[in-house]
Amino acid sequence: MELKTAVYPGSFDPVTYGHIDLIERGLEVFDRVVVAVAVNSEKRGLFSINERVALLQEIFASEKRIDVVSFRGLLVDYLKQGGYKTILRGLRAISDFDYEFQIANMNVHLYPEVDTVFLMTSQKYFYISSSVVKEVAQYGGDVSAFVPDNVVVALKNKLEQE
Repeated sequence: MELKTAVYPGSFDPVTYGHIDLIERGLEVFDRVVVAVAVNSEKRGLFSINERVALLQEIFASEKRIDVVSFRGLLVDYLKQGGYKTILRGLRAISDFDYEFQIANMNVHLYPEVDTVFLMTSQKYFYISSSVVKEVAQYGGDVSAFVPDNVVVALKNKLEQE
């Protein structure tokens, strides 16, 4: 029997409890989730691609049904290469839907076999974003309610270096 796999793409700079919640809930729908950390040459992330992958791998070390990888270029090219046909995405607000709807339709245009499955972000996490977490951390705010301990430590170390 073929495993149902979804690919959850994102920058995860840094990963938040909202991302983690979505990945864990994705495992209730799919047999396996591939967390695909995007290399975006247009954006300079706070964390390197290797640091983001390592943080996610540490968080999900005990969950064998989650793979953490990085990819460069178009998501649909990564999907085709891996034989994946399902994208998992989270929605926080109506504005997310507008953007995600456009992207989902472009992905279908480029790769007609692909489907995008949207899960609503859990209510307790819908206001969390990586950008807000970085900004709060940058000004010395406590972000431990929004990110795992390993990310709190990594943020503190990274911001002290800068």
